[in-house]
Amino acid sequence: MLTASTPGLDSPRILVVDDEETVRVVSKRMLEACGLSVLCARDGAEGVEMFRERPMEITLVLLDMTMPRMSGEEAFREMRRIRPDVRVVLTSGYNEQEATTRFTGKGLAGFIQKPFTHASLLAKVREALESGSVS
Repeated sequence: MLTASTPGLDSPRILVVDDEETVRVVSKRMLEACGLSVLCARDGAEGVEMFRERPMEITLVLLDMTMPRMSGEEAFREMRRIRPDVRVVLTSGYNEQEATTRFTGKGLAGFIQKPFTHASLLAKVREALESGSVS
C-alpha cells in the first residue's frame, strides 16, 4: 500500500492535471485511499500555476497529454523550468509509443494509458515515487 510513510518520502503530494473531470475525481479518490495527498488542475495552464505556487511540495505530477489552453507537452516544459527534477507521469488515451515520442530523452518518470485501472495507476505511481531519480 502506498502511504505518506513510504521510505524516503515525506508526505507525497500528487498533482493530477487532466481536462476530464471524471479522470481527476477518480484518480484523486484512488490515490487518497492510499494515504496520498492529491491536488487537481483542470488543464495545463492551471497545473503549471498550481505547481509554480508550491514546487517543492509536489512530489509527482500525473499529466494528461492532450488538453485545452496548454497541452501536456507545454505544461511539462514549464514545470521543468520551475523545477528540473520534478517527476512526471504522462497519461493519454493514445498508446505509449505515440504519446511519448515528443518526450524521448526528456526524463518522463513513466506513462500510463487511459483508461487505467486502480491497480495500474497505483503501480505506476509507486514506481515513480520509489525511483531514485528521474529517468
